[in-house]
Amino acid sequence: MTQSTSPAAPTVTEQDFTARENRPGKVVALHLNYPSRIAQRGRSPKFPGYFLKAGTSIARSGDSVERPAGTELLAYEGEIALIIGRTARRVSPEEGWSFVSGITAANDWGLYDLRHADKGSNVKNKSGDGYTPLGPAVIAAANLDPAGLRVRTWVNGEVVQEDTTEGLVFPFGQLVADLSQLMTLEEGDVILTGTPAGSSVAQPGDVVEVEVDAPTAPGAPSTGRLVTHVTESEHPMADYGHGPQVDDTQREEAWGSREAAGLLPAGAEAAGLAPKSDDAPAASSAVDADGHWVPSAPQPDRTLLTPELRAKIDAIAVATLTAQLQKRGIQNATIDGPRPIHRGRRVLGYAKTLRYVPKREDLFKEFGGGFNAQKRAIDSVQPDDVVVMEARGEHGTGTLGDVLALRAQVNGANAVITDGGIRDSAAVAEVGLQVYAGATHPAVLGRRHIPWEVGGTIACGGTTVQPGDIIVGDDDGVVVIPPSLLQEVVDDAYEQELQDAWAYEQVKAGHPVDGMFPPNAEWKATFDEYRKTLPEAPQPAGDGRA
Repeated sequence: MTQSTSPAAPTVTEQDFTARENRPGKVVALHLNYPSRIAQRGRSPKFPGYFLKAGTSIARSGDSVERPAGTELLAYEGEIALIIGRTARRVSPEEGWSFVSGITAANDWGLYDLRHADKGSNVKNKSGDGYTPLGPAVIAAANLDPAGLRVRTWVNGEVVQEDTTEGLVFPFGQLVADLSQLMTLEEGDVILTGTPAGSSVAQPGDVVEVEVDAPTAPGAPSTGRLVTHVTESEHPMADYGHGPQVDDTQREEAWGSREAAGLLPAGAEAAGLAPKSDDAPAASSAVDADGHWVPSAPQPDRTLLTPELRAKIDAIAVATLTAQLQKRGIQNATIDGPRPIHRGRRVLGYAKTLRYVPKREDLFKEFGGGFNAQKRAIDSVQPDDVVVMEARGEHGTGTLGDVLALRAQVNGANAVITDGGIRDSAAVAEVGLQVYAGATHPAVLGRRHIPWEVGGTIACGGTTVQPGDIIVGDDDGVVVIPPSLLQEVVDDAYEQELQDAWAYEQVKAGHPVDGMFPPNAEWKATFDEYRKTLPEAPQPAGDGRA
């Protein structure tokens, strides 16, 4: 009787593919393989299609990849890389896997701005320095089930790609066999086997990680995370070669969908639903239930906050501004619930809105990953913006962490306000950006939310906020001022502040409150005489900022 034994756990070995002795002789990459990606692309290949990548594109875990100046569509693709272990020539699909010595993680970076340059060969698009990071470890292929592997990609700590090899259109053995019909595959050659859905565009400052593992194999071996830092190059493409060229088709394919790319629905312009000229109103829009294209929010007037007006607002408490709005019939102008992480700081700026919707797994897979609405909101921040997030008062997950807080600060944001939670709260506080949050929570965004819309009308902390509303915050809380009322509210609130400060001094001197706060005719006349001794308005700060 023969005793059965379990297969041994595959060995895992660290390997630096950039070292001369380990650099692949050739890197062959596959266009489409995962059903999820094929569904996104809308193309069903009958046979595998390939392109070559330069050996100098190989990079290590921890290296940086540069986005050339003047380009916009640098996209990541988490993949499983096959490493050929012995010479293969005209092998069969059944034999193909036996010629693979190991697997590792790969990121098949591509610059969609240059896809037009080489008519499908992808030379300039895919072979830039650093565009093929591999590693950090190799899992031995022996005792691995090629249909039992998994690939995952993270951007700034959030999973954006996850799929297994169980349902690949072109199994690994077939790829080795197909390529070996015409070319000799040699020891060390690498085959990139395609990427699943979720590939999208990365931005300078992003950290993209890819891991390949065999979760059902003995010991669940893993390559570890392959880390790439995205940076902005100082060098644009030179004018003696193809320069960047982008259209909406490239944006849709790079981002993964029209929604993710911030584009209008397909056919909207042809149907007469979208503005057709550059002279059309720039308001953000949507298609209503009857199919009409309608504006959903006004565009900010960024000239409102003059230095003089800033100086006045800086002298006014949020409570006083709120009282003036109430006098004008606006009773619900405060964002209730969120509290500041830094005491003693004021906030003033233009609202930039972001809305989350409750997580639904099928929608999160399409809209939650890549350069989603959350990242688009933070990455498009302008100086004096206050990012206001509608998270439905849901405190069971974070809507902001330290990396995005830092990105918002670097872009010039004055604050972030969320009626949801924040994570990494100590690190967020250390960034220094003022943040108002409803709670702290360690979970990532995807536990409860899908980032859905940037620049729409939202509800945060029980009040309505539109892009361009004026946001003022202090230790008491946050008030939202409609731009059309800003000047009169601030002028009257400033006068009220002067009167309240004067009344305080009178009480401090021993006068009773009755008849003086609020003032009767006699006290009002006394205040009016005092007011004549004061300047009409505070002076702006030297840098034009309150």
